[in-house]
Amino acid sequence: DDNHWKLTFYNNCNAVVLFTPLIIMFELPALSAAADKQLVSGLFWGAMCVAGFFGFSIGIVTVLQIKATSPLSHNISGTAKAAVQSMMAFYIWKNSPTVKGILGIVFVLGGSLLYTLVKMNEGKAKTQAAKAVELRGK
Repeated sequence: DDNHWKLTFYNNCNAVVLFTPLIIMFELPALSAAADKQLVSGLFWGAMCVAGFFGFSIGIVTVLQIKATSPLSHNISGTAKAAVQSMMAFYIWKNSPTVKGILGIVFVLGGSLLYTLVKMNEGKAKTQAAKAVELRGK
């Protein structure tokens, strides 16, 4: 129906259905070991609610970003964000960088920068063309 909010609702329902068996399969041993203390902890459930809220919020922001730009722009910005996070990991966690890792980050950020420059130039050209048409009409 070309309804972004319906798509978001379906994506969240699919996530519940698809992830529940995986959570049971892979997390059940950890959950049963911690059942006596952590599962009844208010801190645990508070943290789970906060994480769920932010996960849902990220889904809404994703829909809004795709609506305002394009799916390709959304994917490129997500990839650039991951590259920046990898750079931060080198600094924060003192991860040892490899040549391939650094080259990958440079290529991702360089490609994202080039894509951004091309899109900015396209936007300027469209704005100038619209102004030219408007001036001819007067």
